[in-house]
Amino acid sequence: MPKSIAGLAVALLLLVAFRASAFAQTVTGDWHAALSPSPAVTLRLSLHFERTPSGGYTGALVSLDQGPTPIALAEIAATGDALSFKLPVTPPGSFTGKWDAKSGAWVGEWTQGGLSSPLTLLPGPPDKNPVVAGLDGVWDGKLNLPTGVALHLVLHVRTGDAGTSATVDSIDQLAYGLSVSSIHRDGQTVGFEMSALGASFTGTLSADGKTIDGRWTQGGRATPLSFALRPPAAANAAPRRPQTPVKPYPYREEDVTFDDAPAGVKLAGTLTLPQGAGTFPAVVLVAGSGPNTRNEPLLGHQVFLVLADHLTRNGIAVLRYDKRGVGQSTGDYAKATTADFADDAEAAAAYLRSRAEIDARRVGLIGHSEGGEIVPMVAAKDPAVAFIVMMAGPGVDGAAILEEQAQLIAKATGMEDAKVAQSAAFQRTLIDIVRQEPDPAAATPRLETAVSQFATVHALPAASLEPQAAAINTPWFRFFFNYDPAPTLAKVRCPVLALNGSLDLQVPPDQNLPPIRKALAGNPDAEVDELPGLNHLFQDAKTGAPGEYGQIEETLSPAAMDLITDWILKHVRR
Repeated sequence: MPKSIAGLAVALLLLVAFRASAFAQTVTGDWHAALSPSPAVTLRLSLHFERTPSGGYTGALVSLDQGPTPIALAEIAATGDALSFKLPVTPPGSFTGKWDAKSGAWVGEWTQGGLSSPLTLLPGPPDKNPVVAGLDGVWDGKLNLPTGVALHLVLHVRTGDAGTSATVDSIDQLAYGLSVSSIHRDGQTVGFEMSALGASFTGTLSADGKTIDGRWTQGGRATPLSFALRPPAAANAAPRRPQTPVKPYPYREEDVTFDDAPAGVKLAGTLTLPQGAGTFPAVVLVAGSGPNTRNEPLLGHQVFLVLADHLTRNGIAVLRYDKRGVGQSTGDYAKATTADFADDAEAAAAYLRSRAEIDARRVGLIGHSEGGEIVPMVAAKDPAVAFIVMMAGPGVDGAAILEEQAQLIAKATGMEDAKVAQSAAFQRTLIDIVRQEPDPAAATPRLETAVSQFATVHALPAASLEPQAAAINTPWFRFFFNYDPAPTLAKVRCPVLALNGSLDLQVPPDQNLPPIRKALAGNPDAEVDELPGLNHLFQDAKTGAPGEYGQIEETLSPAAMDLITDWILKHVRR
């Protein structure tokens, strides 16, 4: 090689090394961005990336207008001048961008729920919010609707290093961390705006700083609304969850990993084993919809931790695990459908059968909600499954469930019949578009048109409807709408226990239990029961409305857990 060319080659190698180092330095550290999924909504994002010893990256994102909790990022890739990562939430989000040396920023696109928006990650932490004094704390309010129904709203105001921010919970609608786009105070006059909902509040702070009396305005209508400040002890108190077990447990607990090899996914979970020697019967717990970790947490409840504890204390080994792409499990949650999650559950059952402590002939599955749809899919495919338990598992396709669910919950919150019918018609329009158009990209403009038309006719902000339209265009919802569980149920030959609460508004028993009974009619060992007074979480409830979930201290009905445990023990002792 001529000397001049060799010198050039060395120079190029040095340049490549320098560029890689420079890009690595621009990935790690703090970044901020402003995401505008629609003209009416702007969310401030704070991101932090760190390099791992193996050469990869870890990272977290905080949506500052929706709360202070960081969300771990997944599948972070920074190579050359390209950066990408995923956000495992519902609907899932992802970023793909390129390094722009001129601006010193990552310039790219954010995609979530079938919609895309430009997004630029700028170096450093985000600008601070203005500090609003005298409002920090948790404020409880009741919005009295014209229908005579009161919605329980909770305003959270916090001041920290980034200034003052706020969020709102609508407890009766199971909507938490709703974004407050701005909050302000001028003397005793207090106000905040929620641009995503086209809503605002203006009120007067009392002299003692403990109440705010004012008016809530949305859709051109003003409604009286007052907030009362919770005492500090009450605001900071964790909800009572007396069934959550406390260590030390009277059984063995082991963190495990196993593979769904065809999908290239490694799943992480917890295996609990009864005390003593011998081989044990075992179950896999399969979680419901959403990015659930192994304990199926919800509103302070640890549903699967409580259920696993009860089963293990009664001699049944239990495996529960993080969904793919969530928690410590690898994989792409954003692209997964119920069929993909069924493959993971099948891998979990196979892993249990491989353990020396487990009796491979007595391994079954328990699924809750979406998990109740998954476990028959596994049993129909895998003859080694010894039994399945369906907790609030569907018996009809997802489009029918979502329509019935939405109407029941709307009525439970007091929405007048005419509004319920309007909302149902709009939802049906969106679902029909998705079912008719298999290409998500082609469906997007049709969904946008439907949103715009409905918003115009009913004087609503389109931005408040766009997330619903985006969510139903994702792979998970597309599968959910079209999948009929009845033919699969008819193929299940192992023993089946199908349970539903009489107050379940999310998978209503009147809609779902009859087709489940019909589909299982050819199975001589199938039991289908409606449990009186229980809601979708199998709590003893009053109305079944989702707003009760967090207010109820009980995580799972003891009677329901005893029923499941006794049924399993009866079958594994045969």
